[in-house]
Amino acid sequence: MSKLPSASELTRKPSAKVTNKTAVVDLERYVPAYMTWIANKLSGGASTAYLSAFNVGIETWRLLVLLAIEKSLTAQAISRTIGMDKSSVSRAFKSMQLRELITIGLDDADGRLRVATITPKGRALHDQILELAMERERAFLSVLNDKDRETLIRLLRRLHDNLPLVEQATQTYLVSHYPKSSRRRASEDNT
Repeated sequence: MSKLPSASELTRKPSAKVTNKTAVVDLERYVPAYMTWIANKLSGGASTAYLSAFNVGIETWRLLVLLAIEKSLTAQAISRTIGMDKSSVSRAFKSMQLRELITIGLDDADGRLRVATITPKGRALHDQILELAMERERAFLSVLNDKDRETLIRLLRRLHDNLPLVEQATQTYLVSHYPKSSRRRASEDNT
């Protein structure tokens, strides 16, 4: 495995700066901060709108999106796809089942797995919310031309596909600089 370059070795302008002889994150250049801020603000605004218009939170919307595409999914599959905590998916499933947006049954291939399937009522709700979601996306991307949008989507896909390397680099750094952290995580996993 090749060693990742440190921030100081990168040719781009670094995302850290020195202020009063201490290093701090340069929030004008720190990409994870921008991604977090954008995601949090988009999710918060969507959640407020969806709750007021449809009595549905952002988690339910996210699950409806996936179920409208795939028709039936397990909590594990959803968790892997969107990074949502499996217990949060299960709680959302229960709420959605009570509202008759989904049905839950056992997987034909593995009778231990529970599978959620979108209902016609769930699909109708998805279709209503979809119009608002598309309007929000249109407004969000309105500052970009078509070429910029395609570039943004391509770059976001590359960044998403690179997440395993980020986790690998994080583990390598922790083992190298904080060896006790891996033992602490291992003991927490065993409890």
